[in-house]
Amino acid sequence: MVALKPHPEFTALRNSLVAPLVEGFTHFQVYTFFQFLQITMIPSSLLLIALSFFSTNASASGSVITVGAKRAITPLPTNGKFDYQIGGAYTPASDVKVVTRDRTDSPVSGKYNICYVNAFQSQPDEASFWQTPERDHLLLRAKDGSYFIDPDWPDEFLLDTSTSSNRAELSTIINGWISECQSKGFNAIEADNLDTYSRSNGLLTVDNNLELAKLLTAHAHEIGLAFGQKNSGSIAAQAKSEAEFDFAVVEQCEEFEECDVYEKVYGDAMLEIEYFNEDLDKDGLTNWEDACRERGSRISVIFRDVEVVKKGEKDYVYQEC
Repeated sequence: MVALKPHPEFTALRNSLVAPLVEGFTHFQVYTFFQFLQITMIPSSLLLIALSFFSTNASASGSVITVGAKRAITPLPTNGKFDYQIGGAYTPASDVKVVTRDRTDSPVSGKYNICYVNAFQSQPDEASFWQTPERDHLLLRAKDGSYFIDPDWPDEFLLDTSTSSNRAELSTIINGWISECQSKGFNAIEADNLDTYSRSNGLLTVDNNLELAKLLTAHAHEIGLAFGQKNSGSIAAQAKSEAEFDFAVVEQCEEFEECDVYEKVYGDAMLEIEYFNEDLDKDGLTNWEDACRERGSRISVIFRDVEVVKKGEKDYVYQEC
C-alpha cells in the first residue's frame, strides 16, 4: 500500500471512493492521482467522473499494486487431477482440474490454472532478451568471467541473485511476467529453478534465491495469485516459512526418496510428477506406480515424458493415478 497524505478535505472521499477505483493502478499512477487530489478542489460529482475515466484508462502494465486489502487467493484444489503442459498447450481431458502452462500461453476456461515462470534461470529462447546492455549484468558469471550455464540444460543461463540490487532488478522483470499471468486469468504461479544455488559452484546461496522468492511471492499474493515452490525439498520448511509459498510442485520425489519432506511442509497442497526414464525400472513406471499407491489417494501424481511435449507428438507420455 502506498503511504500518501492527501489534502484533509478529501480524506473521507478518498476512503469511500478512491481506494476501490485505483485498485490495479501502477505505483506511478497512484502517486500522480493523489498528488492531483492534494492540489485541487473539485466538486465530488466531477471527481467521480474523473475517477471513472482514470480507472477505465489505467494501463495494466508495470508493477501493479492494490490499495487496501489484498485480493483473494484461490488455493490449489485438493487432489484435483493434474495435467502438466509447460512444453506446449493442448486441450486437457474433461476430468482434469489443474493445468500448468507456460506464461506465454493462455489458461483453460473452467480449470485451476498455474502459470509457469522460469524465475531463476533463462528460458532456452531468451538469450537475446537477457544479453543486452540493460540486462546482461543479471546473468551469473563463472570465475573466469564466462556465462554460468546450467550443466543439464546447456541453453539456459543462471540468473545472478547474489546482490540486493540484482534481485530488485530481477523482481521488476519477473513480477511483470507474474502480472501478465494474472491479467490472463491464471490462478497461481510455478516459479522454476529455485535450486540454482545447488549447481552454481558456490556462487549463489539458498538465502540469495529465497530473498528473490520473497519479492515474487509478495507481489503474486498482492494481486491474488497463489505461489508454488518448485523442487528444493531440502529447504522446503525454510522456503515456506520465509517466502510464504502456498503449495509445492515436485518432480521425481519418489525416485529421489524425498516426497515425505514436502508432505510434512505442504500436506496435500502438492502436485507430483514422475518422468519416463529408460534408465529406470520399467522406464520409470515403477516409481510412478509406487507413488500412486503411497499418495495417489491424497494428491495428483502424474507420469510424463521429460520434455513434456504436446499431446499427439511422438514422445508424448501422460498417466495419472
